[in-house]
Amino acid sequence: MAERLRKDLLQKKKIVDIIVGPDEYRRVPELIENSVEKGEKGIAVKLSRTETYDDITPLRREGITAWLSIMRGCDKFCSFCVVPFTRGRERSRSFINITEESKRLYDEGVRDIWLLGQNVNSYKYEDFDFADLLKNVAIAVPDMRIRYITSHPYDLSDKLLETMAEYDNICKYVHLPIQSGSDRILKLMNRLYSVKEYMRVMLKARDMMPGIGLSTDIISCFPGETDAEHKMTLDVIREIEYDSAFTFVYSPRENTKAFEMTDTIDEETKKQRLDEIITLQREISFKINSSLTGNVMPVLVETLSKKSDEKFMGRTDCNKSVIIPRNFSTVDIAGSLVNTGLIKAGELINVEITGANSATLFGNPVQNKVAFLQT
Repeated sequence: MAERLRKDLLQKKKIVDIIVGPDEYRRVPELIENSVEKGEKGIAVKLSRTETYDDITPLRREGITAWLSIMRGCDKFCSFCVVPFTRGRERSRSFINITEESKRLYDEGVRDIWLLGQNVNSYKYEDFDFADLLKNVAIAVPDMRIRYITSHPYDLSDKLLETMAEYDNICKYVHLPIQSGSDRILKLMNRLYSVKEYMRVMLKARDMMPGIGLSTDIISCFPGETDAEHKMTLDVIREIEYDSAFTFVYSPRENTKAFEMTDTIDEETKKQRLDEIITLQREISFKINSSLTGNVMPVLVETLSKKSDEKFMGRTDCNKSVIIPRNFSTVDIAGSLVNTGLIKAGELINVEITGANSATLFGNPVQNKVAFLQT
């Protein structure tokens, strides 16, 4: 917001005294001093090519899940995306510092980390790429679940898939935005890959890691999208059968190339196309989740359920949320009822899936726990 709306906030609306973008946080004391002592309006929104915030230790709330930033910025310049203009160019944090932070988080009780970046697949520090980093973190914290987001299809390598398949604590889940099922639209978006190339990566991931969770982003009604091209996107959804998808109608962003493109699609058509995408994906998600009923799956217990303090929400390796009771009983070999007590956040337990909807699984813990992760 500081980069995008600086003139509007400072000059037009005149509702703030100082505007600072994240890359210039080191100037905050100077700007405050000038405002207090001299009455000067302060603005510092220059994007850096080197700032990675590597010397800042994030203040985290208690919990077993943490987001660990590994890089910032993006060099891809997709025609619809404002990130390169608001976050700057790609720069990666120290390979060693990320690994050490992972260890520190484990010691603090975290049991599930997400390696985070605008495009984690383009991580590069000295001679290390993202697959090297993922491997190193997996070895450093073998009892930690490791995930990552977000990926660009152009940079997702076979080496990365092989690394994921090799290490049990690297979760078998890939979020890979397709955006459109039309090669023409992908070219207009400047996405740098074809539908065929994208499909090869996703199908190979599923072949190497059966049961892997797959999700995506889809932009419906990009300027000039035809009805036939909309149907191509539906075809991709049917073929891949994503576990979930984040879907949006195209929204213009200033300073991007797509902002200058003529939008000829009427609002009714936009709503209809998005509804078709959402409906299809919901049907597929329900089918996949329902097929898991009766299976026993390892679940890492994370937090209380949003709807009830008597239930917990946990997550499977393939990133499906599971609702389980806090207090449960099981039957022993003799058929007697055994009360096994309360579940705790941080436990990795076996859960039998008893029901599902398109977004969530429901289940009951079974007698033998997979592991107990100390918190």
